[in-house]
Amino acid sequence: MPVRVAIGATKSLAKVAAIGIKKAFAEIGVLNLARYDAAQMDRILDSIDVTDLWGVAGRSGKRLAAINIHTARELRDMDPKWARKRFKVNMERIVLELRGVPCIPLEMVPPAVKDQLIFSRSFAKKITTEPDMEQVISLYAQCVSARLRAQGSVAQHLSAWAATGWADTGTVSHSAQATVALPTPTDDPITLTKAARALLPKLFPVDGIRYARAGVVLTDLRQADGVQPLDLFRPEFEGRGVGQALDEINRKFATTAVGVGLGGIKTPPGWEMKRELLSPRCLTNWDELLVAAA
Repeated sequence: MPVRVAIGATKSLAKVAAIGIKKAFAEIGVLNLARYDAAQMDRILDSIDVTDLWGVAGRSGKRLAAINIHTARELRDMDPKWARKRFKVNMERIVLELRGVPCIPLEMVPPAVKDQLIFSRSFAKKITTEPDMEQVISLYAQCVSARLRAQGSVAQHLSAWAATGWADTGTVSHSAQATVALPTPTDDPITLTKAARALLPKLFPVDGIRYARAGVVLTDLRQADGVQPLDLFRPEFEGRGVGQALDEINRKFATTAVGVGLGGIKTPPGWEMKRELLSPRCLTNWDELLVAAA
């Protein structure tokens, strides 16, 4: 897998470095523009068409060409105030960034908040009883509530679903889903787990069902800081920081080091998805980095 690393004093200069790496990747895998002096930077910017720069669209490029600005160097040397007057504030920022003055933050907008959250898995062995499914739903509700808190949201509705396997010949194909409205929007794991467990009877309308997969879904999400329920309607465990405490412990020790109710299991249950053949997480986990023998 080819990997390129582009380094610059500003976001726009880092994009310039990325363009340089793509042109000469056979010789360069890491390009740090800080290594070059002013004369070398002039030559680098002279070799880049202004329309190749991040933030300069084709229409802007035509307008720049009309005033005899064709390269990144010519844009850098443009008067910033005049660029703002002629092309608005974004062009002024690009001019300053090409000079090494940071004007564009790494993230102009925060990451998009999902409008629904799902935690679902397939089972290593079929689930045929309500007690086993209760453990499944409890654990999944706890996991999806952690995702809810991670993005700073609360949920108004919770759904639980389960389905048989398409290749399972031991039972009739069946799927079930049930939804419950929460009294107030919440991210509390205890409240969400209780709501999920209340849906269990609807997942087993008849005997003999062999479920192969299940999931818990949170919908009608909204920002947590925008919801202030009256104390009269606040759930029993709301405000005690149970979820935040669980997140802190699990972040420090393990993904499921501790949980609530049946979700606080110490050893993986027999139905948990098999992961022995899971590919190493070389890019996201320090303990699973690839080792190359030279």
